Amino acid sequence: MPCRAPLPLAQLPPLPPLRLAVVGHVEVVTFLAVDRLPEAGEIQTARSCLEVAAGGGAVVAVQLARLTGSPVAFFTALGRDAVGERAAADLEALGLELHVAWRDRPTRRGVTFVDSSGERTITVIGERLNPGGEDPLPWSSLTACDGVFVTAADPMALQHARRARLLAATPRVRLPVLRQAGVRLDALIGSALDPAERVEAGALQPEPALRIATAGAAGGESWPFGPFAAPLRHRPALDAYGAGDSFAAGVTAGLAAGWGVPAAISLGCHCGSACLDGRGPYASQLHRTASGALKPVG
Repeated sequence: MPCRAPLPLAQLPPLPPLRLAVVGHVEVVTFLAVDRLPEAGEIQTARSCLEVAAGGGAVVAVQLARLTGSPVAFFTALGRDAVGERAAADLEALGLELHVAWRDRPTRRGVTFVDSSGERTITVIGERLNPGGEDPLPWSSLTACDGVFVTAADPMALQHARRARLLAATPRVRLPVLRQAGVRLDALIGSALDPAERVEAGALQPEPALRIATAGAAGGESWPFGPFAAPLRHRPALDAYGAGDSFAAGVTAGLAAGWGVPAAISLGCHCGSACLDGRGPYASQLHRTASGALKPVG
C-alpha cells in the first residue's frame, strides 16, 4: 500500500467550533538540554533548564485548546501538595478548564534529558495519579462533548468518557483497563517505537475503529487506512517531548470535526512536527489565530 504524504496545512478545512475534553494524567517535568546523555559517574552542565506541568494528558489538552481557540475540559488527578497546586494554576493559565481529583499523595514528577539531536530521555518520579470514575467530577458533562481523548483512567472513567460522540485513547491507559472497560474506541493512537504502546489487532474487543502507530520521522501506519509519511522538515528537531501527544490531539480534533481519516492524520502530523521546534511541549504547538488559521505558537 502506498505511503500517504500529509496534506499541506493550508489545504486542510477550518476546524468548526468543538467541545473537547481530555481525561488523563499530569507530571511536573524538569527539562535539561544537554549535548548527550551523561555517562555513569560523569558531571555535566546543562545548556538550559525548564520546569512545566506536562505529561500526556496535559499536552493533549493544551494542544486541543490551541487548535480550537476554546477552553478544553481536563479531568485529572493531582497530589494535594505545593507541586500539584502550582501545576493546576499553570494548566489553567494555558487555557484548560480543570477538574481535579485531589489525592493525599505526592504529585508525580519527571526529569527529561534532551540531547543535541532533540531526542528526549524521561525518568518519572512517583506514582502516576489517575482520575477515577467514582471521583466527584462532572462526568455527565462529557455527554455534550464532540470528542474526548484519554491518557489515564480506570474502567469506570473510560465508560463515562464513552458518552462523548467520539472517544480516542492512547495505549498508555493500559491494556487491562481498556479491556475491562469494554467500550469501543473510535481511535487508539500510540507509538510503534514504544513497546508499552504496541497493541496488536484483536487485542481489544470491540476492536477500535481506527488504530494508529506513529514512528517519528518515519511517519507511521494506520489500520485500516495504511502507512503515512511525516511532514518534510527543513530544520533539525529541537525537542521531541510532546510531539506524539500533539499528534494525537490533532487527529482527535480532526475526527471530532467529522473530517476523513487522511485529513485528520495530516493535522496530527503537522501538530507533531510543530512541537519539535520548541523547548518543552508548549513552546511551538500549532494554535488558532484570530483569522482561524493554524500557526506555530512561536
